[in-house]
Formats: sequence, C-alpha cells, structure tokens
Amino acid sequence: MAVSRTSLGVGLLWIAPWWLGFMMFLAIPLGISFYISLSEYPLLQPPLFVGAANYSTLAVDPVFHKVLYNTLLFSAAFIPLSTAAAIALAILVNQRLPGQPFFRACIFAPTIVPLVATAVVWMRLFNPETGPINETMAAAGIDGPLWLASPRWAIPSLVFVSLWGVGSPMVIYLAGLQEIPETLYEAARLDGANSVGRFRHVTLPGLSPVILFNVVMAIINALQIFALPYILWDTDPGPERAGYFYTSYLFDNAFRFLKFGYASAMGWIQLLLILGLTAFVFAVSRRTVYYRGA
Repeated sequence: MAVSRTSLGVGLLWIAPWWLGFMMFLAIPLGISFYISLSEYPLLQPPLFVGAANYSTLAVDPVFHKVLYNTLLFSAAFIPLSTAAAIALAILVNQRLPGQPFFRACIFAPTIVPLVATAVVWMRLFNPETGPINETMAAAGIDGPLWLASPRWAIPSLVFVSLWGVGSPMVIYLAGLQEIPETLYEAARLDGANSVGRFRHVTLPGLSPVILFNVVMAIINALQIFALPYILWDTDPGPERAGYFYTSYLFDNAFRFLKFGYASAMGWIQLLLILGLTAFVFAVSRRTVYYRGA
C-alpha cells in the first residue's frame, strides 16, 4: 500500500529529534571535516582547496610513519594483554571467597581515578633515579631501565600503565560469567572435563559475545590514546619520538601548528583504520562468537 505524503510527513516529524541530531552533530560535521581534509586551512584564513595534497604529504611524512608505528605497536600489545588480564581477574573475583566484594572494588578502583593523577603517580614510580620500582630492583642487584626515558621501554611502560585500568572491562566480563548457566559446567564435569577443558569449552564460548564487545572498544581506545602519553611525557615526544602517538601528532598539527587541513586528513585516516579493524574483528567473530539461542 502506498504511503501518502501526509503520513510520510507525520512520520518524519516524529523521528525529527533523531535525524536532526544526526544531521547537525554527525553528517554535516563529517562532510565539513572531509572538505577541510582536502584543503589548506590555517584557521585564521578561509580554507584553500588543494585536493589530495594533505594525504600525499602524509604518505611521505616520517613523523606520521613513526606515530602510526607507535600506535599500532601499542595496540598490538595492549589489546590482547588487557583482554587476557580482564578475563583472568573476572574469573578470580567470581570465586566465592572471603572478602570478594573488597577485591572487586580494589580492581575496579583505578578506573575511577582521574588520568592526570594516574599519570603523575606512575611518573614518580618510573623515575629511573628515585622511583620505587628501580630502587626495589637495585636492592635485588638488578639495574633498572630508564623506563619513560628509554626508546626501548617507552611503549612497554605505557602498556603497563594502561593495564592498571582493566577494572572496567573486568566488570563486564564478570557480568558475562554470571550469565553462563551452571548446568553447562555440571554437564562438562560429568563428561570428565577438567578445569582447563571447562574454561575452553564452556567459559570462553559463553563469554565470546562479551569478548567481542570489549575487543572492539579496546581497538577504538587504543588507536585514539592521547591523554596518558601526553601527560607521561609532559607534551614532549619522548626519546626518539618513542612516546609520540597518532592522536598526539593530530592534536599538535591542529592546535600547535594550526594545520587543520592536515589534521583533518589524519582524522579521516584514523577513522578508516578503526572501521577497517572493527570490520575485520566482526568478520572473524562469525566463526568464533557463540550466541546462546541463536
């Protein structure tokens, strides 16, 4: 049956809050951003259309290559480690042991601490001369590394600091664990499955939708990491730019060098990278994610 213009108008009016918000806060800004990425725009002057010049310059920009490498290396280390750590902690605090609420609160607490405070504390801990970590290692006869001041240890240090905040995904995994029916574990025990077998054949399939969600969120957060390295290295790129990351370079181009066209081009590449990795994860999930009742 054909829809009358009056009915269509009434329908569009009812969903106006959504499509108006979509146009004003997403579609139009995206269009403007893409146009700016094709322009030379120093902010104080009108944008000058230059076509794909910004993207061509990025292709040969050594700093861009360095920050992209640092960001991908950090993501490749942080995403699997944070996933494994959050699942392990969720399984531990899911056990019926004395003091269970206390331990859950302790693991979650770092996620509500402001990033600035977290960074300042870890800068003190990582101090190569007076930091408690190196002092403890020295007491054991081990020469501690320079941590944040070392090109070799800069990214591992950042990964370690970032893992301190796995309490948020841990809570989501904990909720997922409590949704797995106990009858599945009982059936696995009757079939002779040990703890490793129950984890592999019951826990992991039951948690797979939650793992998918947390991995996608970790990809988005890791590829956009900004505040923590920006504070840890005190706005400095770090030794041999080891502490310089994609969003930091984008921020500098936009607000320090006033190259908004160049920064917009970087933003679009970052968006496409996140979308591409997310699409890959969803493609893999078709074979690895189990949905009960599906």
